Amino acid sequence: MGGFNTLKLHKEFQYVYNRGKNQHSNGVVLFFLPQNGIHKVGFTATKKLGNAVKRNRAKRRMRALFREYSNSLQDGTYVFVAKVGLFDSSYEQLANDFKKVLTRAKTLT
Repeated sequence: MGGFNTLKLHKEFQYVYNRGKNQHSNGVVLFFLPQNGIHKVGFTATKKLGNAVKRNRAKRRMRALFREYSNSLQDGTYVFVAKVGLFDSSYEQLANDFKKVLTRAKTLT
């Protein structure tokens, strides 16, 4: 995934949630923790979104958008959390939300 390793452990996610900065949009929330030389990413979708099929679809959509921007991102750990608005938005709206969140977090180089 563009040279990024994935987060797998609960404590890794919790570390980013507690120490990182967050940015919200209509369909996605970004938690970003800047760290030199570290390229990690995680995607989550809570049960609030729906059943496993919907949660997996949300994570697939976020992964696809992340691949577009992964080459132009700063070093650090990224956690993307899906929101209910992700299902209501088209691909273009979601891409704009994604870019807006990354720009507000000042992670695009």
